[in-house]
Amino acid sequence: MEKVMTINSGSSTVKFKLYEMPEEEVICSGNCERIGEKEGIFTIKWGTNKESYPCNFPTHNEAAHKVIDTLLEKGFIKDFNEIKAIGHRIVQGGKYFSESVLFDKETEDLIESLIPLAPLHNAAHLTCYRAFKEVLPNTPAIAVFDTAYHQTMAEEDYLFAIPYELSEKYSIRRYGAHGTSHQYLNQEAKKYLEGVEHPKIISCHIGSGASITATKDYKVVATSMGLTPLGGIMMGTRTGDMDPSVFNYLVSVTGQSAEEVYQMLNKKSGLLGVSGISNDSRDVLEAAENGNPRAITTINLFNRRIADYIGQYFVRLGGCDLIIWSAGIGENEPRTRASVSKLLEESLGVKIDEEANNKLHGQEGVISTDDSKIKVVVIPTDEEVMIARDSYRIAHEIKDKK
Repeated sequence: MEKVMTINSGSSTVKFKLYEMPEEEVICSGNCERIGEKEGIFTIKWGTNKESYPCNFPTHNEAAHKVIDTLLEKGFIKDFNEIKAIGHRIVQGGKYFSESVLFDKETEDLIESLIPLAPLHNAAHLTCYRAFKEVLPNTPAIAVFDTAYHQTMAEEDYLFAIPYELSEKYSIRRYGAHGTSHQYLNQEAKKYLEGVEHPKIISCHIGSGASITATKDYKVVATSMGLTPLGGIMMGTRTGDMDPSVFNYLVSVTGQSAEEVYQMLNKKSGLLGVSGISNDSRDVLEAAENGNPRAITTINLFNRRIADYIGQYFVRLGGCDLIIWSAGIGENEPRTRASVSKLLEESLGVKIDEEANNKLHGQEGVISTDDSKIKVVVIPTDEEVMIARDSYRIAHEIKDKK
């Protein structure tokens, strides 16, 4: 048994989990919040226990020290050498990474070069990687990319119809996101596909950020998010796909700058923008059930966009054996699952068992009827365990080469 830690960092947060591997047992988990603000918050959970209290995090470096010091103080590790690998989630790997890799100077430089494609995320990931490297200089650090799983797409699936030389020069293409989640879902899906020779899966990671991915033989052929996470289906605050001329028109009629409009499309649109109520689907659903016209329109639009993508990917795959629901909304909102499935019933023959569907809130299970032409399941995602698996594997590969 060996300990592996996973790190998921943002511009002002560091989320961590400590695993016993290869058993994949979570020893503890936690979060450093409000990094760079006057007063941060540190939280740690283990078993049924939870502690949360104010803590000062001027930078990610102090957060990294706090995480490691707490693991020592509480006896989760006896010394630094017990942590055999640290896996860092990296949002954007561009065209360079089709799998998880050991962090070295070249990896670090390439991730840095991709900051323009994910300015908030990649910069924060590197800051956190460097902070933990200072605290644990001898522990292998592994970069696990959100985009890596999608690198199997064909050129005609990832290219945009802009002048080809611009795509080449500036690496403009569909990269997708949530790849670690979709990969996990595909691995877990195998138990529902025994005897299927060439499985065709549509996985729906539907949360505040949302993406849909089509795989054949467990390899990605298409995914909804684009150059950045703004593309694809409608989300909590993001537009998803739209006519590109809307952007130029908004700049001309509002008098706002291109950057201001871009931020509006990212942070003030989607469920929030259309409903005027909230970016949280639960609030919008409640308002819709109470008869709010804009909320009803918002929910109908959201469900339609999901159904449209599933239909598109059914055609792209030449059929579908399994539809997977996952992430915050996908795992916990039976109303959304039922409504989208109803939109697919006439064309794709999807039928939902209402009782089974209504029972599942954050649990795994089949929600389609026996006579549904496509099996539909709910599978809670676990991106962290995927990071832990890759980190454990790569750390052992390094050890075996020595």
